[in-house]
Amino acid sequence: MPDNKEKYAQLQESIAKHKGERGAVMPVLQEAQGLFGYVPEDVQQMIADGLGVTLAEVYGVATFYAQFSLEPKGKNVIGVCLGTACYVKGSQKIMDKISEELQVEVGRTTKDGLFTLNATRCLGACGLAPVMMINDEVYGRLTPDQVPAILDKYRA
Repeated sequence: MPDNKEKYAQLQESIAKHKGERGAVMPVLQEAQGLFGYVPEDVQQMIADGLGVTLAEVYGVATFYAQFSLEPKGKNVIGVCLGTACYVKGSQKIMDKISEELQVEVGRTTKDGLFTLNATRCLGACGLAPVMMINDEVYGRLTPDQVPAILDKYRA
């Protein structure tokens, strides 16, 4: 895995490659996300300076698209479905329980870097509502009482 100096050099190459192109912010942000795993403010500033656009423009694109994260993601990414079927079956209670258990707000990462909690839309498993995913593992027909034991598997 490249060190940060190498990552910044690779990002600089991407900026140079796309400079002057229409819509250059998007592919450069994608490159940055791939390199760093998220797009911190110093990287956004580097992109803005390198492409000759404002930081506000880079930030606007980074916050508009769900694929970009402004903070590091946890080792385990939790997505709780808040789509209609899951919501009606109690997914908000699942979300609240996870937030309480991990002491983290939705969209944020725990202090220990172990979990990121996200609200998602339909995960395509409506028949299992309410549903959450942790990394690539799907958990369905959840109740708030099941949450602690599920999280414990990932804490170990």
